[in-house]
Order: sequence, then C-alpha cells, then structure tokens
Amino acid sequence: MMNWTPLLLIPVLMAALMEMPLFTVIAGISSVCLYAAGRDWLSLQVVFIEMNRLASTPVLVALPLFTFIGCLLTRTAAPQRIMNLIRTLTGRLPGGVAIAALGSCAFFTALTGASGVTIVAMGAILYPVLRQRAYHDSFTLGLLTTSGSLGLLFPPSLAVILYGVIAQIPISDIFTAALIPGVMLVLLLSLYATIHRSVTGRSSAPDSDAERLVSWAEVKKRLRESLWDLPILVLLVVGVYGGFVTIAEVSAVILVYVVVVECFVLKEVKFFRHLPEVMVESAVLSGAIIIILGFALGFTGYLVDEQIPNRILNQLITLTANKYVFLAGLNLFLLAVGCIMDIFSAIVIIVPIIVPIAMQYGVDPIHLAVIFLVNLEIGYSTPPVGINLFIASLTFKQPVTRLYRASIPYLVLLLVALAVITYLPDLSLWLLGK
Repeated sequence: MMNWTPLLLIPVLMAALMEMPLFTVIAGISSVCLYAAGRDWLSLQVVFIEMNRLASTPVLVALPLFTFIGCLLTRTAAPQRIMNLIRTLTGRLPGGVAIAALGSCAFFTALTGASGVTIVAMGAILYPVLRQRAYHDSFTLGLLTTSGSLGLLFPPSLAVILYGVIAQIPISDIFTAALIPGVMLVLLLSLYATIHRSVTGRSSAPDSDAERLVSWAEVKKRLRESLWDLPILVLLVVGVYGGFVTIAEVSAVILVYVVVVECFVLKEVKFFRHLPEVMVESAVLSGAIIIILGFALGFTGYLVDEQIPNRILNQLITLTANKYVFLAGLNLFLLAVGCIMDIFSAIVIIVPIIVPIAMQYGVDPIHLAVIFLVNLEIGYSTPPVGINLFIASLTFKQPVTRLYRASIPYLVLLLVALAVITYLPDLSLWLLGK
C-alpha cells in the first residue's frame, strides 16, 4: 500500500513557508502524524478533547488577563514613569542611565512578553537618552538589542505561563525558581554597564553625564509620579511569590486595578474609546495562543502514544549517558531553536519532546524550565538570525552586521550566566526548598 504521508506533509510545509498562522501548521502536522500512525481521521477528536481539557484548566485564565494588562499598559506612560524612577534611583552610579534602561526593558518585557515590542517601544525612548549621555554607540546598540528579552523570567511573563501549561508543572514554582537567575542576568549586565562607564570615562562630552547627583526632592517627585504604578509590582511580587493567592487570582486583581487607575484616575486610556480596541487586540493575541495550545497538546498526545521521546532518548544514550554532556548539547540545541523560532512556538513544539528526555537524565523539571527559558531569551539576540538583531536593525536603522558586533560582549556575559544556571541547579531550586 502506498504511503501517502510525504505527500500529505507537502501542503503543511507550504503553509509554513507562506507564513500561515501557526495553529494551522500545527493542526496539519497533528492530522498527518495521526493518519501516518494508522488512525482514522475520526481520531482527530483527540485534539478537541485536549482543547476541552485545556479550557477547564484554572491557570489558563491568567494568560488572557495578563495579555490584556500588557496591551493596556503599552498605551500608557507607565513604562516611561518606571524608567524615570529607576533612572533617578541609580543616578549616583557610574552607568546609572544604562542600568535604568536595563531595568525598564526587563519590566516592559515581563508585562508584554514580546521582545520585539520592547525594542520598538522602549528603544525609541532610550536610544536618544543614552546617546545624549555620551554612551558609545556600539555599547548602546548592544544593550538595547540584548535587553529586549531580558524580562522573560519575571512575572507575569506569558512565556512562563505557557511553559507551565504545556509541561503541566506549577507556574508559581517556575516564577519562584526563575527569580534568582533572572535577577542575576540583570545584575550581571548592570555590572558590565558600571565597569564600562568607569573604564571608558564619563568626560567624553560636555555634561557627559557626570552621572548626576540626584536630590531627595527629585526622588520624591519620581515616587509621586509612579505612585499608581508601584502597586502593580507589589501585587505581582506578593501574589506570585507570597503564595497567598493563585496566579489566576493575581491576574484578575491586577487587571481590575489597572483598568480603574488608567481609565478613571490617571485617565490615560478612554474607557469607551480606547478600552474596546485594547480588548479586541488582546483577545486576538490570547485567542491565537490558546488555539495553538489546543492543537499542540493534541500533537503531544501523538508523541506520547508513539513513544517519540523514548526513541530519541535511546539514540541519545548511545551517544552519551552523562547528564552534564547532555545539558551542554541541550543548550546548543536550544540556542539554535531560539535563533529561528519565537519563544511561544518553541515552547509548544519543543517542550513536549525534551521534558521526558531530560527527566530520564535526572534533570529536575523546574530547573529544566529555567534552562529552557534562559536559552531562548539569549537565542533572540544570537547571530546570525536572532530576531532581536533584525528588529533592532530596523528600529535603529543600522546594518545588522554592526549589531552582531555590538551584541558580542553582552552575549558572552549571558552565556557565562547560562553555564552557571545550567550546572548549579541550586541557584534555581533553592527558593523552592529542593
């Protein structure tokens, strides 16, 4: 009997090359794989069963709510206010403005979950500020390019929520495990900014930032400006790390707070004019993610039934049974994946395959989640095809090869941090008491 599987895959591959929506590609792959496994087409009901199960997952509520919050805050001056506050608090440090830029990008990426948005939105604000303070152009370009994905480990990162749903592990545990590694990445780049500023000198231009001596009056002014924004951070920290409420409950409380403040207190968003647009925008984005999730979980069912991870594991064991060699190879693989795929696609496609394999090598699933997310965070800026590089090239109107060179010092530091996070699991698991 003729095997029709290759012919059936051709239209699926053509759809992928034509940049059709990801859910159609995954749905096509799932259908062809189920057919190739000897199932009839009615077996596709497994996809709808998985969608129904997904819809009844309590934690899934957090995904559309946090998407709505991120879309809403991008239309306000909240990121600028947070930037001004951090800049004021770090004003006495060499490299204080650069540190403020790093903190602002991490905050914005955590809220939006999209590094491209961070570079486009924050880059337009931060690039001229850093250049006016006489920071070298290559330093500035590298900083803004690599920090575009710096906040993906912090709540309410959609990538973490999505990973938890796919891998079926507690999302709050991932956020807790990612806290120390995430802070370490920000501090490492901040230390580099401080050393760079001290070494290159702060007198290369008139008023070259002489990083300003900030008065207490200015600190109070910035705190007053951010008075309505800071409770968002407090609610996130207490809600996610305090363990008093679930991630879904936190998302609902923050959403109500943000809508009330932005529409009725600060009035930066018009309730009847702007809010419906934000609702539609966030509904389209979160709806697309949920549809992708449903088809991806159906595909995961196929992988489990056909024991695909076990087959891959058997092949890997013939190459090495050493856990640490496996982790090194996994990092190289995930960096390559981060270059060519966005983080949401990578999570739904790659996670179901690597989780059971890594567990057989004795890798803790929570530690694996942190390793996975850090790799893809770095992969966004890894040459030759990291997406951050091309978005930054368009945003700053610079040749992409120049951004390659500008990003190298930051990538070296991030790769060193990745090695530490990979081979010191206690760094991730300590707060969980493991």
